[in-house]
Amino acid sequence: MPTYVYKAVTSKGEVLRNRVEAGSKRILARSLKENELIPIEIQQVGARNKNQKKKRRNSNQMQEIIDTMSTTNIGIQREKKNTLREKISKYFVGANKITKRDLVVFTQNFYLLKKANFNNIHALNTLVKSTENMNLKNILEDILVGVESGENMYTTMEYYENVFPYLYVNMIKVGELSGNLTQSLDQAVKYLDDQEALNKKLKKILIPNIIQFVGLLILLFVGTIVAIPAIQGVFEQVGTDEELPAITMWFSGVVDTLVAYWYIPTLIILATIGGVIFYINTPKGKYNFHYFKYKMPIFGQLIFALDFSRLLKAILLNLQNGMRIQDALEVSKSIIKNYVLLSVIETSINNILMGGSWIEPIEKSGLASPMIVEMLKIGMQTDLAEMMEKLVEYMEVDINQIMDKIMAVLPEVVYAIVGIVLVFFVVVVLVPCIQVYMGNFLFSAYGV
Repeated sequence: MPTYVYKAVTSKGEVLRNRVEAGSKRILARSLKENELIPIEIQQVGARNKNQKKKRRNSNQMQEIIDTMSTTNIGIQREKKNTLREKISKYFVGANKITKRDLVVFTQNFYLLKKANFNNIHALNTLVKSTENMNLKNILEDILVGVESGENMYTTMEYYENVFPYLYVNMIKVGELSGNLTQSLDQAVKYLDDQEALNKKLKKILIPNIIQFVGLLILLFVGTIVAIPAIQGVFEQVGTDEELPAITMWFSGVVDTLVAYWYIPTLIILATIGGVIFYINTPKGKYNFHYFKYKMPIFGQLIFALDFSRLLKAILLNLQNGMRIQDALEVSKSIIKNYVLLSVIETSINNILMGGSWIEPIEKSGLASPMIVEMLKIGMQTDLAEMMEKLVEYMEVDINQIMDKIMAVLPEVVYAIVGIVLVFFVVVVLVPCIQVYMGNFLFSAYGV
């Protein structure tokens, strides 16, 4: 039988909330009326279908049921009327998009309320009232209904995957399951801030250079298609023996072939992209792709360090709440999405069940540095939680150093690529244009 959460008003004007089982919403609404309760909202717990267009997970309005019932006016407004701002926000829903900044502010405020010993319901109620973004407000109300009905917050957050990132949801999950949501929220705030800072740094370096790179490519192809034939026409008209550079003629032929048979490279590109997407969606392909992410030039070391640091923080959080290392690994693995690291964690858990070392798979993977492995081994011989704290601090310093290296190397790589394209553009397009400008071909044309 379906389970419902209802909100109803008594004859004395009190608002009640409860969780009950009933055959349907109409049966529950009729039952409430017979018990002198006026239903305001009735929501079915756990009903969702991700294949359909997403609606609010827990909050299905009961207005049409209420409208069909004959009830006594008890002088209480059932629902607060929407303000003009709310109506405008709902009308211009596209302008009310939930941004990363909205999520950061929500997480920071939630962390502060939890630090002030607010319970989840009280904290969410407070945040719902103070949230200006109507879309986020609706989602928070949905999460609140789920919490009031006895669910964890992360179960509703998982439904809104376009709002809450995978890692963010699993940080909340670890916090709720370990009983230390406050610390998980603190980690989530740092995660969002670090992501935003990293994205800003990368955009500052990449966007101007990408624009310059694309601009040079456009000039290169347009110059080859328009300028080179025009120069050749001038040479033919004056009857000069001058010839364009060999590389210019070669590239012009390549461009002409691409223009004439454009559908062939287009099909090759589409087939290649489709083949890669199909391969990385297979289990083996996804594993190899995730392994490449950890081993790729420039960013691979950073990606692994970030993933492993989050894993260590989750394990530490669970150890501090009295969990055994096996249970801590089991709960914490949900924070990782990379198949390679997940397989290492699963092997570690299996080793514990077989009486072996859970650190051995991490060491054999070759992904973690010798310092990390040695600190874990020392922690197992002394105090694992205390050593985990030191290891997390070490990982933070290591991540900062890796990011500094990337910020130093990345501009050089980008400048080198742009420089190569610029040199090629000068040789292919500008040199012929300079030849025409200098007019030396006229001497050859007149036999001088």
